[in-house]
Amino acid sequence: MVHPVPPLVRPASFRGRVARVGDFLRDHQRAVRRLQWIIVGIYLALLLIPAALPLPDRTASVFNNLTIVAQFAFWGLWWPFVLVSIPLLGRAWCGLFCPEGALTEWASRHGRGGAIPRWMRWGGWPVVAFALTTVYGQLVSVYQYPWAAAAVLGGSTLAAMAVGFLYGRNKRVWCKYLCPVNGVFNLLARLAPWHFAVDAEAWRTAERRTEAINCAPLLPLRTMEGAAECHMCGRCSDYRGAIALQPRSPEAEIVGVAPGNGWETALIVFGLMGLAVGAFLWSASPWFVTLKQALATLLVDHDIYWPLADNAPWFVLTHYPAVNDSFSWLDGAVILLFIAGATVAVGGAVFAGLWGADRVLPRPRGLRDGHTRQPLGGRWTGVHKLAQGLIPTAGIGVFLGLTATTLTLLQHEGVPTGWANVVRWALLGLALAWSLRFEWRLTGLRSAAPLRRLAAVGLIALGLVPFCWAWWLFFMRW
Repeated sequence: MVHPVPPLVRPASFRGRVARVGDFLRDHQRAVRRLQWIIVGIYLALLLIPAALPLPDRTASVFNNLTIVAQFAFWGLWWPFVLVSIPLLGRAWCGLFCPEGALTEWASRHGRGGAIPRWMRWGGWPVVAFALTTVYGQLVSVYQYPWAAAAVLGGSTLAAMAVGFLYGRNKRVWCKYLCPVNGVFNLLARLAPWHFAVDAEAWRTAERRTEAINCAPLLPLRTMEGAAECHMCGRCSDYRGAIALQPRSPEAEIVGVAPGNGWETALIVFGLMGLAVGAFLWSASPWFVTLKQALATLLVDHDIYWPLADNAPWFVLTHYPAVNDSFSWLDGAVILLFIAGATVAVGGAVFAGLWGADRVLPRPRGLRDGHTRQPLGGRWTGVHKLAQGLIPTAGIGVFLGLTATTLTLLQHEGVPTGWANVVRWALLGLALAWSLRFEWRLTGLRSAAPLRRLAAVGLIALGLVPFCWAWWLFFMRW
């Protein structure tokens, strides 16, 4: 009689196969670098060639116009699905495919090798870089025009190469400190079901003389926990016999490892759930038109006409008179006002829900999950930890906003999109459910009382109402 494999053997066998994936990446770094340079070539072609071509007319299609091909590649496929890849595979995009990462590391290899300056280590750069890039992209219509894409993406790439040339040696200093999406990827990677785990005992007992490896994103390998900053490149696989790619629960890092901090809370609540909502919704909102008309009337009544002029250069505000698309100074001001209003209204409501939940629960003293303990203290640490539970909802909001461009491009090509709203609501509902499950687990770290926990989760859910309402307006009303 053939007996089934005992249950404990299966995880060990599976874990072994997963670890071999990491070893495979380690052993094929030359192939990885070749792939990166291929992607660099494609990226530069899609970025630069359309900028040299005339603007497409209304009959242009993805089948006959390279500008539309580039637009669809960058904003219809590339960025939305890079975002999806992070919670599924960790930051494998960063370590294996990203052209900007490859270029900044190449520049660092041949650069000055200077010390990283103190100002660059400031913890607020992920928030500031994300906010500035998002807002500037809206002002210059980055999704619609190749010059705008060249300015936003190309400017970021040039800055990455400059930072690589000036600082570090064979490192990705730009990626760790200044990349506009580093903070977003850092948060989403906490949901990944894989990470490079470090065995502290194996590290301690390994031979002292071990060949050094290059961790390009500058991680402290010996004390590395979680997948937030790891680029999943595989270079450290089996290093000192202590590091291996391993499966894990997608909830393990948020519940048991990541304590959160003020900048991460700001990025989740006011960046991804506030500012990004405003950036995605303003162009579809009738409120934007009403506000602009009211302000225009007020300006005319007071004989102030210069804000109505559309003479800003294209790299400041959208200016393409050949296709009758130019922003006035008033347009730019109202875009900024709309995005700021959404940041305060939506982000403020979410933060209020987190604050209320934190006040309902006992003061946090520490987090315990298996062998992991993260001490907490201070006035806002409970809020920061609860904010981590909103990462699935914040991430799906950005994905839904980006795929709005995907759907617009598909409609332009005559592809039916009647199925889109069903998929959108399903994704948003699943993300909300996952976030509320996270919040239930996180409240359990501070209280065993079901009513207290339920009240806290209820307050967080109440704070999410404006966020959900904004997407209802976008999907159903506007």
